[in-house]
Amino acid sequence: MWSGGPADLLAGVVGMPRLGARAGARAEAHIADNADLARSLYERWNERNFDQLAEAIAPDGEILAVGTGDVFTGPEGSRRYNAMWADGFPDGSITIDNIIAGGDSVVVEFTGRGTHTGTLVTSMGSISATGRPVTLKLCDVVEFRDGLVKSQRSYFDSGSLMAQLGLGAD
Repeated sequence: MWSGGPADLLAGVVGMPRLGARAGARAEAHIADNADLARSLYERWNERNFDQLAEAIAPDGEILAVGTGDVFTGPEGSRRYNAMWADGFPDGSITIDNIIAGGDSVVVEFTGRGTHTGTLVTSMGSISATGRPVTLKLCDVVEFRDGLVKSQRSYFDSGSLMAQLGLGAD
C-alpha cells in the first residue's frame, strides 16, 4: 500500500527528486511568481506600456514568431514586436484564457481582438488597413530567467488572420 504523497509518487514514477516541504513551497512560489509575471506582460500590452514590456525582457532575450521565424531580440526587439501589433490593431486587446506554469516556463493561451485600422508591418511586407475585425486564438510559451523573459515563442494561425483580413486565397 502506498503511503507517500503525490510528489513522492511522481518522484518514483518519473525519477524526479523528492522535495522537502520547504523546497516544495519555494518551488510553488517560484512557479506562481512566473505566472504572475507572465500575466502582467499581457496587462501591460493592453495598457500599451511598451516601456515596461521592454524592461521585462533580458538583454539577450528573444521573442520568436514561430510561423514566420521572425526573431525580436532584447528590449528594442520587444518594443518593435509589440508596436507591430498595436499599430496594425490600434483598438486591439488581449484576454487571457488559460495560464499553465511549471518551473521557469509559463504557457499562456489568449485571445486577441481588434480592428485592422492601421498598417500591419510584417517581414513578408506591410498589410494596409482593411477595416475588418479580427479575433485570434494565440499561445505563447514564455521562459523566465532571474525574473526576466529569456524567450517567448508565439504561436498563432496566420491563415486565420489572413482570411479574417480578407486576404486569403479565393
